[in-house]
Amino acid sequence: MKDRLVRWLNQFLMVDVFLVLLSFFWLAIAVVGRSIGVPLGLDLWYRLWEPVFTPAIGLLMAGALLSGLASQISKWLNPN
Repeated sequence: MKDRLVRWLNQFLMVDVFLVLLSFFWLAIAVVGRSIGVPLGLDLWYRLWEPVFTPAIGLLMAGALLSGLASQISKWLNPN
């Protein structure tokens, strides 16, 4: 059961990392587009910041801490 939960958490974090990276690259490209006068969705990115990207970053940080904590507890309980 614990292994399934850890595997699920790791898969979720992997998907979340890609979402956060995709949002960063979208932001970078949209800012460059705005500076040269090409609309590449910066306004849409700003609208999605609070409801999508902020929670994704928070979940990524919390999941990384939780995963690290679970790993340390596992090492502490099974010192092989």
